[in-house]
Amino acid sequence: MMPGCETISGKRILFVMAVEAEYGPHLRARFIPLMTGVGPVEAALATGVALHDVARQNALPDLAVCLGSAGSRTCPLGDIYQVASVSWRDMDASRLGFAKGVTPFVDHPVDLPLATPLPLPLARLSTGANIVGGEDYAAIDADMVDMETFAVARACARFGVPLMGLRGVSDGPGELDHINSWMELLGLLDERLAAAVDLLPAALAHPG
Repeated sequence: MMPGCETISGKRILFVMAVEAEYGPHLRARFIPLMTGVGPVEAALATGVALHDVARQNALPDLAVCLGSAGSRTCPLGDIYQVASVSWRDMDASRLGFAKGVTPFVDHPVDLPLATPLPLPLARLSTGANIVGGEDYAAIDADMVDMETFAVARACARFGVPLMGLRGVSDGPGELDHINSWMELLGLLDERLAAAVDLLPAALAHPG
């Protein structure tokens, strides 16, 4: 089935995820997401193309929701967080006088604020093209790390679509040394992310 916008409380919602491994039975029962693939390039490309297509039909979503797993050395494993802001740890044009994390000649802050309509804990997220583990966390100014949200946010901004982020902590303490280490908690995160999605109807019906 092709992804499309879900209607929740009269709003058109586009759900965006990276890979099938994060899309378990609880989330499958609630929506069909746009699957982007792994990393900022794939995420920006897939989201931009999808939004361009729906824009041509005058059917842009009222809100996009980017969700999946994240790594963290400070947030507890298995917990779900709403993304307060997202940054891009790969971008460093500081030798030219630009702040680290800011794309040259593009007007965006280091930390892009996202929509936070749900009564869930907030965390700052860092997006990049590398898998983070061990002591690498010490160099990152954020609570969590992922590989897609900033790219999705830039694509959404191009089309004027607000974005919110939901991330469950799958890894972080110790060293991440194999794909099985990342996948171990995905079943639990599927269930807990689905419970977070279930909060959307009330939040969208009664904003503020």
